[in-house]
Amino acid sequence: MHYYIGLPEWRHPNWYAEGNQPDQPLKIYSRHFNSVEGNTSFYALPGESTVANWQQNTPENFRFCFKFPKTISHDAQLRHCFADVHAFLDRLSPLTEKLGLLWLQMGPGFGPQNLSELDAFLQRLPNDFRYGIEVRHEGFFKKDDAEIRFNQLLMDKAVNRVMFDTRSIFAHPGSDPASLEAQRKKPGHPLHVLATGEQPMLRFISPMDISLVDKELRQWAGKTHQWLTEGKTPYLFFHTPDKRHAPQLALRFSQLLAGIDPQIQAVTLWPAQPQQEGLW
Repeated sequence: MHYYIGLPEWRHPNWYAEGNQPDQPLKIYSRHFNSVEGNTSFYALPGESTVANWQQNTPENFRFCFKFPKTISHDAQLRHCFADVHAFLDRLSPLTEKLGLLWLQMGPGFGPQNLSELDAFLQRLPNDFRYGIEVRHEGFFKKDDAEIRFNQLLMDKAVNRVMFDTRSIFAHPGSDPASLEAQRKKPGHPLHVLATGEQPMLRFISPMDISLVDKELRQWAGKTHQWLTEGKTPYLFFHTPDKRHAPQLALRFSQLLAGIDPQIQAVTLWPAQPQQEGLW
């Protein structure tokens, strides 16, 4: 049984003691986490030398989960964009053995009326990679015929529906700037837990006080263990509004999962992690 766990990025100034920023943060990060969300590719393709550096500084078991560029998902809305798709895949080709899910994050305007475009797009994707899609249109969360057709399309194509669990930032709203920004930007749609492919992907964001989400983490640990016993390979990424305590949030989840199955090891963290008082 194997799963991948990580954070939305591999470097953050508050993850290390002052004056102790690592020269090679990806190399340090990949000793403790075996995956990462590749969100920067949403805005621009990485340079060739950057991709080569990523390849050199990660172990063989590490997996990058890059987001498709916004020129594909938002600007073109999956239409007439395969020149950009091929450029994206070609640029990442040195990392082929280290690619987890390549995933689309669609905007709120992409709804059930666009299923034909999604179907045509998925049919043209090469079979060499594993894919995911996160949707934000409310029409995909009504448990009606439209959502059923969407889920069935993903199942037929073995594409993973990305689940974004934002419930806790709205259940425990904060008044600090980072929390207010997260509440403004993150979707507040219902959470529908469903594995449409063999690599279910969860994105989980907690409020600033990560001790408030222990119940939710326990639930996700149980679901993750279920997926593992079914032979699936889950990908899980942990966020906080300012990212400062995201490593501790992921650590806590991994400890809960290890508590269910002693064959599963919890992650470790690098030294000089910032601590929240009174956690668990």
